Amino acid sequence: MINLSGKTAVVFGLANKRSIAWGIAQKLSAAGATLAICYQNERMRAEAEDLIKELPGASGFQCDVSVDSEIDTLFTALKDKYTKLDVLVHAVAYAPAEDLKGEFINTSREGFRIAHDVSVYSLIAVSRAAAPLMTEGGSIMTLTYFAAEKVVPNYNVMALAKASLESCVRYLAAGLGPKNIRVNAISAGPIKTLAARGIGALGDMLKAAADRAPLKRNVDQLEVGGVALFLASDLSTAVTGETLYVDCGYNIMGF
Repeated sequence: MINLSGKTAVVFGLANKRSIAWGIAQKLSAAGATLAICYQNERMRAEAEDLIKELPGASGFQCDVSVDSEIDTLFTALKDKYTKLDVLVHAVAYAPAEDLKGEFINTSREGFRIAHDVSVYSLIAVSRAAAPLMTEGGSIMTLTYFAAEKVVPNYNVMALAKASLESCVRYLAAGLGPKNIRVNAISAGPIKTLAARGIGALGDMLKAAADRAPLKRNVDQLEVGGVALFLASDLSTAVTGETLYVDCGYNIMGF
């Protein structure tokens, strides 16, 4: 059994009980980690706080990762409260709805910018803020998707953001490795989350994944959480710069 007692983890991206961040938070908490759970804004606060109350010793913090001043304020608060950090979970992605529909060639310049700022640059920003607090080394992880490699209808500009995110993971892993900080990505299969509902034909994606995957089903949040728990633990101390697939094997299939 993995024991994370004495470890502190900050989790970004909690929106509701369907969030992958919630599945990860549940697994980390059950293993004994102390959790700092971050939600985007005041509108999401009430639902997030209700969930946070279910995790012993967890605290909630508001932080919009597209705003540098909010990141600075958050990590000052985390340093004051916890002194050090051991784990960072980046479960954040966003693109304007209009850029996730229709022809990819019609992607707007602003939609492209927003998708990469929120979904990719934010990982750099929070990693930079967290690294000085990871005084005993640490584990940083983010969430990606198979559309970074292969064309998935309707994923559009978010696919480009995920490809950039996976490259970002490798560069951060190389840069932070000397500090004994590991950086990895989890490529989860499609899950019916708040963010995923913005993707056109999500139902078709879920059905195709279940039909084609070797395990003949879809993945759930807690299964993603299990892999996150592995990455947060000492079982993964030699794993960095990797993309780990948690998709019931879908990515290995040709057709």
